[in-house]
Amino acid sequence: MQSGVSASIVAPYAEALMSIAKAHNVVDAIGDDVQSLRQMLSESSDFAQFLANPLVGAQTKKGVLSQVTRDGFNAYTKNFLMLLVDRSRVFLLDAICEQYQSLLRDLKGIVLAEVTSASELSHDQVEAVREKVKSFTGANGVDISLSTDADLIGGVTIKVGSQVLDASLRGQLRRLALSLS
Repeated sequence: MQSGVSASIVAPYAEALMSIAKAHNVVDAIGDDVQSLRQMLSESSDFAQFLANPLVGAQTKKGVLSQVTRDGFNAYTKNFLMLLVDRSRVFLLDAICEQYQSLLRDLKGIVLAEVTSASELSHDQVEAVREKVKSFTGANGVDISLSTDADLIGGVTIKVGSQVLDASLRGQLRRLALSLS
C-alpha cells in the first residue's frame, strides 16, 4: 500500500466502502469488483495513467469508468468510483482496492501469503503452499500472491504478515555461509 499521506487517505475510503458493503450485504460482490478493478489497473498501464492524469476531466473519467464497470459491477461500487472522481481521489483507486481486500480478508479470517519462487509454481505446488500456510496460521483460508525471482536459485519464500519462511536455495546458502564464518 502507499505510504505517508496517501495511506491516511486510503484507509477511510476503504473502510467507508466496507461499511456500505456490510450494510447492504454485498461484501463479496464488492470484493469481486475490487479484484476486477485491480486486475484492470495492473494489466493496463494506460488505464491507470488515464485515471491518475489530473489534466483529464472528471466527466471523461466518469464516462470511461461507467463503460468499464457497465457489465456485472455492483451499483455501490459504481457510485463509489464516481465519488472518488468527484473528490479527486481516483488516482488512489488501486491502493483503496488493496486496502478493501485486506479488510475483507480480516473479516473472513483469511490471510495473505506472498509467495516468491525461483520459477512459476504448478497448481499443485500452489495448493500445497496454501495448505501449509493454512495449517501454520490456523486461518480459515489463504489468498496467495505469486511472484518469481530467479535470484532465489530454487525453492520459495513465503511471507504472511511479519512472518517470513525462507525455503529458498539462496537462503540456505546464506545460512550455511553464516554458520561457516
